[in-house]
Amino acid sequence: MIEARGLARTFTGRNGTVEAVRGVDLSVAPGEIVGFLGPNGAGKTTTLRMLTTLLAPTAGTAAVAGRDLRADPAGVRRRIGYVAQGGGTDPGVPVAEELDLQARLYGVRDRAARIAALCARLDLEGLGPRPAGSLSGGQRRRLDIALGLVHRPPLLFLDEPTTGLDPQSRGNLWDHVRAMRDRDGTTVFLTTHYLDEADALCDRLLIIDRGRIVAEGTPAELRRRVAGDVVTVELAEPAGVESARGALSAHPAVREAAVTGATLRLTVEDGEKALMSLIRALDGAGVELASLNLARPTLDDVFLTITGRSLREAA
Repeated sequence: MIEARGLARTFTGRNGTVEAVRGVDLSVAPGEIVGFLGPNGAGKTTTLRMLTTLLAPTAGTAAVAGRDLRADPAGVRRRIGYVAQGGGTDPGVPVAEELDLQARLYGVRDRAARIAALCARLDLEGLGPRPAGSLSGGQRRRLDIALGLVHRPPLLFLDEPTTGLDPQSRGNLWDHVRAMRDRDGTTVFLTTHYLDEADALCDRLLIIDRGRIVAEGTPAELRRRVAGDVVTVELAEPAGVESARGALSAHPAVREAAVTGATLRLTVEDGEKALMSLIRALDGAGVELASLNLARPTLDDVFLTITGRSLREAA
């Protein structure tokens, strides 16, 4: 459904040239829900804007929904749906008018039937006369998705679809996204900063950092890249962090050691068995320990191991 090779984008301004995206290769199969993760400034939004024809690539090629991104951008737009992070509705316009206008713009012949079906599927029934601005956050996001689906695109792009929603509304929206794929075969490409969302919703993940894809795979496959448990060590004094890192990095069970402030995150083989010897190593280095926690790898641990940065902090 998406095949991109060497996709790149540079920006030139007063301060020189910035390489926002540096040769991205990615593939998305029909019927997949693929999550696109990365911190602010990593090239995530620029890549999404290129794939949706909102920004011309500086280099590279891509086929999106069976159409060439450079040669046939209008063909791409006809075959995709795009739901922006900020939405696209006019708060003063009734829901029914928003949906009818979108359907007419795309030349949908069975407008009334299509709108009624979408409203039923996305829990928007009975909201037609209400102005979009009067809807709850969850209702507005479902309306945004209905607008993106009204012309039956085989591929839907969702940019941060649940930002600002309460947990119940987020879970409800996840169910609707899964249903789109399971019932209609819609392929979904979404950006998110929520690691639980990526873990629960996506078949496969792509992680971008500094303009390049640095990891991809299922959530389980990516977690397996962190070969061991995660031990988080918080020190009583930040001044001892370098001594602590030196002592712990030399430990035979420690594979990776990353520092954030007065906290060290360690990738450790067989963490339960290694805990006591890690404490002894800190004591031998004269470092005072404030707390210690052992956990299984998460997607944020994967990102931290690969890039040296926390996706949560970057978000």
